[in-house]
Amino acid sequence: MRQFLFILVTIFTLIPAVITAQEDAALASIEQPAASVVERLENGQLDYSVWRQTAERIETALEVGRASDSVFEQLREQLVEWRAAFSEVTSENDININTLETQISTLGPPPAEGESEPAILTQRRDELTQLLNDAQTPVRTAEEAFSRADVLIGEIDGLARARQTNALVSLGPSPVNPANWVGAGRSLLSTFNLAASGMAASWGTDTQRAEMERGLPLTILLAVFGAVLLVRGRSWVVRFGAGVFRRATGPSRGVMGLLISLGQVAVPFAGIYALLVVLNRLGILDLRAQVIADTLPWLGLTFFTALWLGNRVFGAPTTAHVVIEVESVSQATQGRLTLALLGLIYGLNMLLQNIAAYEGYSPESLAVLGFLLVLPAGLLFVRLGLLLRTSSKSPDETTGLRQYLVRNLGRVLTLLGVVGPLAGAIGYMALAERLIYPAILTLGLLALLEVLHLFFTDLFGLVTKRKEGDAREALAPILASFALVIASLPLIALIWGMRVTDLTELWTTLGQGFALGETRVTPKTLLTFAAIFAIGYAATRIVQSTLKNSILPKTRMDKGGQNAVISGLGYLGIFVAAIVAITSAGVDLSSLAIVAGALSVGIGFGLQNVVSNFVSGIILLIERPISEGDWIEVGGQMGYVRDISVRSTRIETFDRTDVILPNSDLISGVVTNFTRGNLIGRVIVPVGVAYGTDTKLVERILREVAEAHPIITVEPAPSVIFQGFGADALEFEIRAILKDVNFVLSVKSDLNHEIARRFGELGIEIPFAQRDIWLRNPEVLTSAAPAGSGNEAETSEVQARAALAQGDLHMDASEGTGEGDE
Repeated sequence: MRQFLFILVTIFTLIPAVITAQEDAALASIEQPAASVVERLENGQLDYSVWRQTAERIETALEVGRASDSVFEQLREQLVEWRAAFSEVTSENDININTLETQISTLGPPPAEGESEPAILTQRRDELTQLLNDAQTPVRTAEEAFSRADVLIGEIDGLARARQTNALVSLGPSPVNPANWVGAGRSLLSTFNLAASGMAASWGTDTQRAEMERGLPLTILLAVFGAVLLVRGRSWVVRFGAGVFRRATGPSRGVMGLLISLGQVAVPFAGIYALLVVLNRLGILDLRAQVIADTLPWLGLTFFTALWLGNRVFGAPTTAHVVIEVESVSQATQGRLTLALLGLIYGLNMLLQNIAAYEGYSPESLAVLGFLLVLPAGLLFVRLGLLLRTSSKSPDETTGLRQYLVRNLGRVLTLLGVVGPLAGAIGYMALAERLIYPAILTLGLLALLEVLHLFFTDLFGLVTKRKEGDAREALAPILASFALVIASLPLIALIWGMRVTDLTELWTTLGQGFALGETRVTPKTLLTFAAIFAIGYAATRIVQSTLKNSILPKTRMDKGGQNAVISGLGYLGIFVAAIVAITSAGVDLSSLAIVAGALSVGIGFGLQNVVSNFVSGIILLIERPISEGDWIEVGGQMGYVRDISVRSTRIETFDRTDVILPNSDLISGVVTNFTRGNLIGRVIVPVGVAYGTDTKLVERILREVAEAHPIITVEPAPSVIFQGFGADALEFEIRAILKDVNFVLSVKSDLNHEIARRFGELGIEIPFAQRDIWLRNPEVLTSAAPAGSGNEAETSEVQARAALAQGDLHMDASEGTGEGDE
């Protein structure tokens, strides 16, 4: 029994060791660098045996999961090269395959059972089918290998993201534990003491002295130059910019001010770099001091860049624009100082990371030293967030998208300023640093984008000589800024932890495009389509403009026909440009048959009104029942046709309002066109005279008035019609043909004025409506008279009101002849 137990214990002890040994052997084989990643045979085809060995090694590494990130990056690069090679193979035989498929389809389908065909056709079909299979075999093999490589790349990316996530959520030593403080302080002091002692030890040696004496004058000159630039250079640039700012006017002030202000960053950075060159020429830097010295220029660059951004965002005496307006000068100073300190903290973190990587600090020391930077950064975030929220509530600013974004940015910064240090204090320093430092870079990038937008606006105004307000409303600066924002999205993704390989994989996926039927649409396809369609569209507009301004006005075609030709040519040109662009991009139109069928169903049910109006617009352009400038009446709306588009027609009424009518109403409804073909129209002017007037005299006067008007035609001559005997007048009508019916109202007004003048001279009376009042019970007036009233008019009025109240007074609506009817 004891021997049996001993054997079991031995077996269970050896199994993990054997497994570990196998895994180590697998890792050793994986980490061996490959002499050639993608290998080909003598005939140029890929060596798939090498590929299978590579894929198996990578699959083993993924199963073990113990390889380092650098090893997996190397394996991923190999997979990417293999996948690119497989992608090339999949498109090598496209022409040959398409030709064979076309030849087979030309022979027709194979005969059905019971049918026969010539033997030569059967033999030829079999030969072509065999050739097609031979051509498709390497393509299908490459497609299978491509899929395998793509899956393995995805597995490596997933493993890398999982490791990255685990590192963020892993709990480490707490920086607020006092037991870790002494070790962190000793580590940092030891680093700088060793660096100082190393420099002191190097000073005065024969090697250092010889190195210094070789270029002592140049070294002294560089030292003085660097010190002056570092101490006084920025102030000189500020003074020079102030002088230029006072002399410049308009948009040039913003352009010149921004370009000169860049010296506030470049000049101090040049000074720091010159001092670094001096230290290197002196030869007193050991390895530890060299690490510190090499980081100092980048620390200075981050600090002075953040200070420059603070001046541009919150305003300075020499800035033409302010990105964020605050209520007081002290708040602006606070904002500038906050951004500068954030840049300094970011630079100090770079210095700390480089020193820690060289010295190999313990996790406890690194957590404490990192927390000393994370905590003030969080406090600065809270301070800046409060400042942004206060500025966005300013009553002088109009509420809008920009204020909404600034307010929410302040809230996000406040949240990060609280969560970051709190997570670091608990022990999640990796998470705290991932929140704080990418946020600093993102904040600086957003500020830079806003500053560049203002620069583009000023530059556009300077080039186009526009006023400042007009330049801000222009589209070009907005488009330039939008393109810059889109270009900065990959940079933001990298800032927040996305790997370069993730971006390249995303770009590769976008480059592969998507399948549309049997055609694959890629970004190259879309760009080709857009470029060719834009060229065709521009050519169409140029031809339209040439016809409209140079050719058609010299023909006898009327304006409506000219508009129809121009519009039809535009639709035809756009259609042809689209077809040419689609075919040039390599899209097979036959593969769009299913999509077109689905669209036709959707059009039939959901877009029938739109299609109806479109077809009606085409009919209007072809038949031309109405044209631009015609005076029409349709559906109770009267006015002039101003525009005929594909879907609708715009009519301008006589009160200068626009009425949009669907084209289907103009085709299916009743349309009255007063100016179709010509401008001739008729005017009818009714005239009434009192009974007893000489009708022949009236007829002669009316004819003379009509014939004397210049717009009334001589042939046919105007006519005067005695219409009949009206209720209170003898009714006449002037009926005349006008040369231009658009003046019908003014002609009618002129005729009425002249008729009134002639009738007044001859004493011809024009009757008007009158009312007769009769009393049903006259005795009521006597009984309703008030006692003691001395005014008869007032008495009669009171009696009449009383009679109306009792219903005894009746008003007859009959009209008199105007001759004093009683």
